[in-house]
Amino acid sequence: MENQTNDNENLDFQNRIPLEDLKNSVSQLKAQLSQVIVGQETFVELLIAGLLSNGHVLIEGVPGVAKTVTAKLFARCLQTDFSRIQFTPDLMPSDVLGTSVFNAKSAEFEFKAGPIFSNIILIDEINRAPAKTQAALFEVMEERQVTIDGKRYEMKPPFMVLATQNPIEQEGTYALPEAQLDRFIFKIEVPYPSLEDEIRILQSHHERKGRLPESEIEAVLSPKKLEELRIQIHEIVIEEKLLSYIAEIVHKTRNHPHLYLGASPRASIAVMRASKAFAAIDGRDFVKPEDIQKALVPVMGHRLIISPDREMEGMTSASVIEMIRQSVEIPR
Repeated sequence: MENQTNDNENLDFQNRIPLEDLKNSVSQLKAQLSQVIVGQETFVELLIAGLLSNGHVLIEGVPGVAKTVTAKLFARCLQTDFSRIQFTPDLMPSDVLGTSVFNAKSAEFEFKAGPIFSNIILIDEINRAPAKTQAALFEVMEERQVTIDGKRYEMKPPFMVLATQNPIEQEGTYALPEAQLDRFIFKIEVPYPSLEDEIRILQSHHERKGRLPESEIEAVLSPKKLEELRIQIHEIVIEEKLLSYIAEIVHKTRNHPHLYLGASPRASIAVMRASKAFAAIDGRDFVKPEDIQKALVPVMGHRLIISPDREMEGMTSASVIEMIRQSVEIPR
């Protein structure tokens, strides 16, 4: 009887929160990207969930699987400024953030903003740059501001970093610091396409007859509309027992025998935000356990460090997360 009452409350509340605009906007984003991007439904949905959650996204995959193209086209779907930064071993922090330049006419130093001062920033091959340059992103990704020569410069919303990286075993790459990995809400691993999808990719390229992929994409979401949708995400209902479910899963990563480093409280918050976004994308104004389970690997996979002996045995963070998930009772 109690469960029936809760269900009725959820249904009544669902009628009070209009999610039609959000569903339509998500459908338009997916429709635009599907004109060019073939067989990457999970990739696209995670990008959209990251955008609605006001988070940054790390994209990993071997060269040639459309990481950069998808990120660029995703940015073109939004009516915002876009900036692309190619990370290289000789890139300096000032090349990203900007620097103070002496103006001879005014006899004063003027701040020249770097490419990070935009709305959607694509950082290509983020793990090609050394730690000093990567560390330049810490403040701006977490606090949406940059401090240069004692002055604070705030980022104009929306602000989202999309970073691509090659697998760490590729030559000429640097491992990202754990503190920076923790600032990405998702890490998306982009696999090779299936045979059927690769055939469709070839057909799509053939039919475009040399036209650039960008020419197929139209902007469908304004900053004002995006802010309205993000406010709706905050209003999604999540019951206390589901908050306890998230906390218990994350807590178990901190004392698991197969893990050298567990997930932080920032990961708990990210799982909650992501599960709300997944619920809204699915047309619901309340979170289900399935939404939380869907968020676990993308949110926590890059935050965990496997103990060296287990890593040598081929164990992955995804397999440990699955072990933990199965050991925690699902609230009903």
